[in-house]
Amino acid sequence: MSLKARLTAPEATARHKHDESHLVAAFRAKLLEEIDLAEMSSLSTAERRDRLERVLGHIVSREGPVLSTHERAMLIRRVVDEALGLGILEPLLEDNSITEIMVNGPDHIYVERAGRVERLPLRFASAEQLMQTIERIVSTVNRRVDESNPMVDARLPSGERVNVIIPPLALTGPTLTIRRFPRSYTLRELTGLGTLDEPTVLLLSALVRAKFNVIVSGATGSGKTTLLNALSGLIPDGERVITVEDAAELQLQQSHVISLESRPPNVEGKGQITIRDLVRNSLRMRPDRIIVGEVRGGETLDMLQAMSTGHDGSLATVHANSAEDALMRLQTLASMSEVKIPFAALRDQINSAVDVLVQLARHPDGSRRVTEVAVLASGGREEYLLTTVVRFAALPTAGDRTVTGRFEHFPLPRRVAERLHLAGEPLPPAFGVGDSDLELATRKAGHQP
Repeated sequence: MSLKARLTAPEATARHKHDESHLVAAFRAKLLEEIDLAEMSSLSTAERRDRLERVLGHIVSREGPVLSTHERAMLIRRVVDEALGLGILEPLLEDNSITEIMVNGPDHIYVERAGRVERLPLRFASAEQLMQTIERIVSTVNRRVDESNPMVDARLPSGERVNVIIPPLALTGPTLTIRRFPRSYTLRELTGLGTLDEPTVLLLSALVRAKFNVIVSGATGSGKTTLLNALSGLIPDGERVITVEDAAELQLQQSHVISLESRPPNVEGKGQITIRDLVRNSLRMRPDRIIVGEVRGGETLDMLQAMSTGHDGSLATVHANSAEDALMRLQTLASMSEVKIPFAALRDQINSAVDVLVQLARHPDGSRRVTEVAVLASGGREEYLLTTVVRFAALPTAGDRTVTGRFEHFPLPRRVAERLHLAGEPLPPAFGVGDSDLELATRKAGHQP
C-alpha cells in the first residue's frame, strides 16, 4: 500500500499543505536569485508584480514540476505574493466580502463574512514566516514590533486597521487582526439591510438636521462606525465639521470637513498625540459640529463640554450594551480626566449635553440592527430618565438562528417635538407627541406605553 493510501484524510491534507508550502518557499528562493532588486525598486507595484510573474513563469517552465494550468497559475501567484505582498493574506485582502481577518498563530486563520466568523484551510509555513509578514505590514506605517514593543495598533495606508500582539504576551504565537475599511452606507441602504426601518430613518434624519447631540452605542462589531458615517451624511453641506478618530474611518462627503487622527508614540516613546489632545484642539478651530469616532477615556469630558457649550449637533460613539449602560459608561469615562469632578457634577454635564442615544446590536445570525432609540428626558440635577421612542422587538430565533422581529415606535417627548418644529423639521408620521414628559421618561423597555 502506498504512503498516500495509508494516510488518513487529515494527515494527507496536512502532508499536501506541507509539500505545497515547501514548493512555494523553494521557488521564492529561486526567484530572488534571478531578479535584480535594485532594478525592481524603480518600478511601480503593478510593474514589479508583472515582472516577477514573467520571470517566475520561465523558472517553472524550465525546472518543473509538471502542473496543470490552474495549479501553475496558483503557484505563481502564491510565490509572487510571498515575495512582493503579504503571502496567503493577499487574496483575503482582495475579497470584498471579508470584513475582518484574524490570524491566531501560524496554523489558525479566521475571517468574518456577513457577520459570521469562519475558519479557513490556510496556514503559514511557520511562525517565522508569519512574523515576516507582520513586520512587512507594520513597516509600511513606520512602526516596529519586537519583544520590547510587542503590541502595535495602526492603520494601513489603504485604510485597514491592524492590531498585532506577539510572544511573550501572545501565548499561541504571533497574532494579527486586520479590520477592513468599512464601506460607506447611507441610511437608506442600511434600511435595505434591515438595520433600521423607514420611520426610524425619518426620525434620525430630523434629529441630526435639527442639531440634536447624538451618541451611538453598541458592542464591538455592532456597526457603530457604519451608522455614525451614515448619520454624518445628513449634516448640511455648508457647516464646518471636524472629525476626531483613533484610526480614520469616517468618509464624509461634505465640502467643509477637517479630519484629525491621533498618533501613537514613536519607537523612543515620544510624539504621541491623543484623542483628547485633538478634541481640545478642535474647539479652537471654530467647528459647527464635532464628530468623535469613539470616546474611550478622559476626552469624554471635553466632548461633553463641547456639546453643552454651543457645539450642538455633535456625534460620537461609545462601547456599551444598552442605552442606560451608555450613560453610565460616559460618566465613568469622563471621570478618567485629570480634572477631578464629582460624579453628581458629571451626571449634570451629561444631562445638559446628550440628547439622543442610538443603541446597536449584532445578533447571532450576524445581522446588525438598531435595537433602541432613546431620548434623554432628564435635565439639570435629575437622575437619568430615558424615553424609548424606537425599540426592535425580536421574535424567537428559528433553527437557522435567523433573527426576525419588528420595530416599535412610541410618542416623542413634547419638548423634542417642539424643538423639531422650531428647526423646521416635520414630525415623522409614525411618532405622536406625549402628553407628559415625566410619564414618557419613566417608561421602561419591554412595557407598552
